[in-house]
Amino acid sequence: MPMTLERLEQARFFQRRTFLRCGGVSALGVGLPWGLSRPTVSAADGGGRAKAVIMLYMIGGPPQHETFDMKPSAGSNIRGEFKPISTTVPGFQVCEYLPRLAAAAKTYAVIRSVHHDQTFHAAGVHYNLTGWQHAPRAGQPFLSRRDAPSVGAVLEQLEGRGVGLPRSIQLPVYITQDGPGTEWAGQHAGFLGAAYDPLIMDYKGQLPGTLPADFVPGKQNGGTRLAGRTELLAALDRNPLVNKEREARQQAHFQREALGVLGAAPKWQAFCIDEEPVATRERYGDSHFGRSCLVARRLVQTGVRMVTVAWPILPETPHFDTHAGNFPTMKKNLPVMDRAVTGLLKDLQEKGLLDETLVVCTGEFGRTPVINPNGGRDHWGPVYSTLLAGAGINGGQVYGSSDKQGGQPKAHPVHVSDFVATIYHALGYDRNTRVVDYQGRPHYIVKGHPVLPLFG
Repeated sequence: MPMTLERLEQARFFQRRTFLRCGGVSALGVGLPWGLSRPTVSAADGGGRAKAVIMLYMIGGPPQHETFDMKPSAGSNIRGEFKPISTTVPGFQVCEYLPRLAAAAKTYAVIRSVHHDQTFHAAGVHYNLTGWQHAPRAGQPFLSRRDAPSVGAVLEQLEGRGVGLPRSIQLPVYITQDGPGTEWAGQHAGFLGAAYDPLIMDYKGQLPGTLPADFVPGKQNGGTRLAGRTELLAALDRNPLVNKEREARQQAHFQREALGVLGAAPKWQAFCIDEEPVATRERYGDSHFGRSCLVARRLVQTGVRMVTVAWPILPETPHFDTHAGNFPTMKKNLPVMDRAVTGLLKDLQEKGLLDETLVVCTGEFGRTPVINPNGGRDHWGPVYSTLLAGAGINGGQVYGSSDKQGGQPKAHPVHVSDFVATIYHALGYDRNTRVVDYQGRPHYIVKGHPVLPLFG
């Protein structure tokens, strides 16, 4: 069965089977509504250089102690089994299972002092993807229209879209550890409305880097696909739900944009990596994550502004939620992460794209300093590490620090809202930028402040 292009909460407008058969409607924004101002950042502060953002999202929360903030001098119940190795940056060490990232350390920066107060996955996901605490505060909030909008959804409203691919795409899976209906909050447009939802490519067991038959232009199915799309739009017009005044503007977006996707047939080829040289594919690795990172590079080359690559949870690459068996799991995951992330950074750099592409690598939180009796580490929001590269980020630096146990920020604490504000800064937007929700109320895009020392 081909991969689905499910758009959560839009399914109420039409049958899911019709939606899948027609390839999915990319219902996206057409520009900043009602003349709201669009403040921009000062180039003197290093902002505004990112033409695209690639967010590498590590589902479950990677342990800072086994990645970028090792504590070799701490007790064995804290430092764990792995040893640090030196990088190309003096004084900066990473885990022994990240040798490629160690060699590429001058390419990226690490923040060792990111923090927030959430201990549940979905709440942490919402914070990292939107910059806002989920309201109302809930233990494990799932996707809903109460969510704040993701960065990609904000771009959909602020910038709109011409004919072609959406401005924001996520692959190869939803961010969750469970099945359908349990997708964690913060992945779509939330209170902005469905018209600004990113396109989420859920491969459902299919190999990323392949192109669904629905998107291959050809005599056999081109006319059928167009007819199906037209019928779908007609069905939307007939559905009384879409005639609600509150949704009229969003449905106009559906109608204007849906057929535009058909004009982007050549750009859909970005999802197929078969034409890439073997050496390039080997650089990323043949894992689902590596192949998705290569697709991300291809997507930004077509003009997509925001690509989120979610860590695929598979037997060979489990999630990072290591309440038990932390070290065996990291022995599986870290080499895959190491190869794919380094491959992406080097590929972007060689193609002249890194200077205009911000790459960030994060999870919902870190892990506890003390290893539990099951050989695992539990949820830990008080401090964790993130990686940033490109788009003006000064590579080869470590910003902030944690204490001796890796449990609390010690120097230059960075709240997660500051982390998201840094992404917006690279894109050219400051904290005074506003969007409007589907009821016409204005909202600031972020409350944090960008970490300006990261920019060269």
